[in-house]
Amino acid sequence: MFKEYTQYDALGLAKLVNLGEVSAKELLDAATHQANTLNPKLNAIIHRFDERAYNAAQAELPAGAFNGVPYLLKDLSFYFADEPITMGSRSVNVVPENDSEIVKRMKATGVNTFGKTNTPEFGLIITTEPKAHGATHNPFKKGYSSGGSSGGSAAAVASGIVPMAGAGDGGGSIRFPAAWCGAFGFKPSRGRNPMGPSFGEGWEGAVADHVITRSVRDSAAMLDATSGAEIGAPYVIAPPDGTFLQAAMRAPRQLTIALHQQPLVANTVIDKEVLNVLEQTAKQLEAMGHRVVPAEPNINIEQFWHDFLVVVCTHTAFTIDNIERTFGSEHIKNLEPQTYNMAMLGRSLSAVDLAHAKQGWHDSQYQTGLLLDIYDMILCPTVPTPAVKHGVLPPSRMDEMLMRSAGLLNKGIDMGKYAFSSGMIEKLSQAVLGKMAFTLLGNVTGLPAMSLPVGMSKKGLPIGMQLIGRMNDETTLFSIAGEMERAGLFTKAAFEK
Repeated sequence: MFKEYTQYDALGLAKLVNLGEVSAKELLDAATHQANTLNPKLNAIIHRFDERAYNAAQAELPAGAFNGVPYLLKDLSFYFADEPITMGSRSVNVVPENDSEIVKRMKATGVNTFGKTNTPEFGLIITTEPKAHGATHNPFKKGYSSGGSSGGSAAAVASGIVPMAGAGDGGGSIRFPAAWCGAFGFKPSRGRNPMGPSFGEGWEGAVADHVITRSVRDSAAMLDATSGAEIGAPYVIAPPDGTFLQAAMRAPRQLTIALHQQPLVANTVIDKEVLNVLEQTAKQLEAMGHRVVPAEPNINIEQFWHDFLVVVCTHTAFTIDNIERTFGSEHIKNLEPQTYNMAMLGRSLSAVDLAHAKQGWHDSQYQTGLLLDIYDMILCPTVPTPAVKHGVLPPSRMDEMLMRSAGLLNKGIDMGKYAFSSGMIEKLSQAVLGKMAFTLLGNVTGLPAMSLPVGMSKKGLPIGMQLIGRMNDETTLFSIAGEMERAGLFTKAAFEK
């Protein structure tokens, strides 16, 4: 078996295949060995199709940038033909007949997919602890969250099962788990990567699919391969000058960076260790020749979280309605309480409520745009705290009982509108929304953003810092990320500790 498997990133492994120094089968042997050894402890992979991958390894894989590299896909929005998708739910088990567009493009790079990774139900919460598949453990500390909703992918990458894995981000779901697992997580600009053919956009454009990786250049090379217009896309954005991979390999010009320290969700406390890493990162960037200046986007934080929840709850109601129409009402009984209640809230909202929320998104986009008219990018924490223990972020049993009661009461009372107007939603969602107090900005605005693994807590848990760029300017983000990586600022992966 190829024992040096974890010493290479995906581009490095593909180079070995192209030189004939190792075969795609040998790489798959190494990956499945890692999965067999580590996954029983992590629960990062929830479905495998090794035989199919071995058949692909024996055949001629596409001669793309990642020829023969073992690969995993998040079990949420990535449709992989003839393999089941559950979306982290006990209510869903669909076998798609066709690949989604982004999967087609990923396959064309030569990756060899052998499994699907764990995710919370419909990606609605930022910890991967679904009732359908059980919790994914942080590769740095068992019993701690890997983040979400791409927690399975982040754990698989950070532990050394694969060098990169498919991931998606609707409220921080690439960056959040990357930060908690010590990996590199990049969310592209709105419209950069395809969402079709089943969807034009996710959550009014908040969702972007890409990968979680260990190296900056792997993320850049995959975006080169997957980005671009598709049939029926609501957005067509300008391609970069040159390639993202070229950008990742060159140093950026001197940048002026806004230091964003105020959480955009009220009553959010930033851990002192996170603040220390933020200060350290700012100093490191200044030592590289960049300017870091305290500056905040002028955003109404009381309205910010409300507008996001209105959009997400509306789309959750749409998703649940589709499940009921497709599979029958019996499947709705298997939904997790928070999913059921988010759908209930969504059904209680009007089209006017959604329009008001989208107007709020525009206001946030405009104010952030004003800031980025002065600064090249924004530096802030990815998450206000290091990873928390399992059981902290999902609703408690008492909260679940309250949610179930609300669902019963809703038969006679419009509990959805009452929950918003009474402050109940703000109270119940604070634990989760507070953790998203810095990542949400990238989703609401559609701006490209990334989490960089640059710190560790005293407990040995990773701390990520986030950089948010100007719209469609992934190249500058990749350039500074590559510069920081080459400077040795990235922390070691879990398998190297």
